Amino acid sequence: MVAPNAVTAMALCFGLTGVRYGISGEWERAVLSILFAGVLDGLDGRIARLLRGESRFGAELDSLSDSIAFGVAPALILYLWSLHAMPKFGWIFALAHALSCALRLARFNANIDVDVQPHKSAGFLTGVPAPAGAGLAFVPLYLWLVTGEDIFRAWYVVAPWAAFIAFLMISNIATYTWSALRLRKRIRLEAIALAGLLAALLVTDPWLTLLLICGLYVALIPFGILSYAKVRRQREAAADPAA
Repeated sequence: MVAPNAVTAMALCFGLTGVRYGISGEWERAVLSILFAGVLDGLDGRIARLLRGESRFGAELDSLSDSIAFGVAPALILYLWSLHAMPKFGWIFALAHALSCALRLARFNANIDVDVQPHKSAGFLTGVPAPAGAGLAFVPLYLWLVTGEDIFRAWYVVAPWAAFIAFLMISNIATYTWSALRLRKRIRLEAIALAGLLAALLVTDPWLTLLLICGLYVALIPFGILSYAKVRRQREAAADPAA
């Protein structure tokens, strides 16, 4: 249990470190801290399964870490970077992100022991996961870092986008997981090559690459909704012999 929970604790610390960099105005380091927390969050569960160190304590710690690293920390960074300039309501939009992340994680915890989970059993998630929500919330910041244009830092651009991502996190829409994206055998080598090139792009031009990844993720959301609707229709047909 020690190894996966230590990785979860590291993710939490990286999320809070992002706030520290945000306070000092080091925006690139602030965002990279949150993104690295997301990488660690993706590893802790796999490490737990590999070492057979899964526990209820680890699940609770993971949710608390996610709430801070991908809810509170991005909300504070966005507020310090842009939303503080919004008259009266800037803090409300920052709170919306943190609150939506906490509500999403609470819903996830409440459903851990539920036997019937239609989205999960079909290989889908319910809403946008917390790490992805944090990454998507920073899209205006990525654009600002790439272009240097202050329009992307304006509160009237950042606030609606933050509200949109907050909605996606607590929504009931079906979104893809890695298990839902099953690759055909004839394109697996190409997928491996693409992953290698993507890693090189992240090192060469991280902000433009992150924009492309976020754009692809958002573009896949409607396809996830349609794919799950097809699965649901097939289940209903199988459950109703008359149909």
